[in-house]
Amino acid sequence: MLAKLAGIIDSFEANAVIVMVGGMGVRVLAPSRTLQTLGQPGDAVQMVTELVVREDSLTLYGFKTATELQWFRLLTSVQGVGPRSGLAILSVCPPDQLQLAIAAQDKSMITQAEGVGPKLAVRIMTELKGKTVLGGATGQNGAGDVSPSVAHTGDEGGAIQDTISALANLGYGRSEAHAAAVNVFAAHPGADASTLIRLALKEMGKARGTGT
Repeated sequence: MLAKLAGIIDSFEANAVIVMVGGMGVRVLAPSRTLQTLGQPGDAVQMVTELVVREDSLTLYGFKTATELQWFRLLTSVQGVGPRSGLAILSVCPPDQLQLAIAAQDKSMITQAEGVGPKLAVRIMTELKGKTVLGGATGQNGAGDVSPSVAHTGDEGGAIQDTISALANLGYGRSEAHAAAVNVFAAHPGADASTLIRLALKEMGKARGTGT
């Protein structure tokens, strides 16, 4: 199987790049965010790839990093998510944001992808909750997970979830609220929900340049 591709950029299409390899032009479909980082025609390029074989076609999908590829594989393991939908999701949600959206159960970020409706977004979040990509391999709740609150249970998890709910009720997005709650809990372990809410609001105010 084709695991990596190196060559010279020939041209770009709407959702693909043509790479010249040994005198042959190879069409590689990729997320729009990846295409924007590859360079210009004539530049050398290297991509990690996934060859999808179907009865009537061979399609090569390319990514800038192994992390993107692993998330593509995770996404396409969900029923109803084909390769095109996987690319669409990664085009609007880079891996770190996608992982945060899944941990926060924030379907609004995922439904920004073309062809992904609310029901499919919920299925993705349900099936991939608790999964992460670490160092190019998939795992569960490992060190380095950008969503450490996934591993919290009992009072700790309850305080974090109460904080997220309170912030969401104040109009903040769930992903933004989740990140703030996790950050303040990490800095103040053992704090109760009311303390976490106050600290999270202060942090979010600073992030938006308003202060409190």
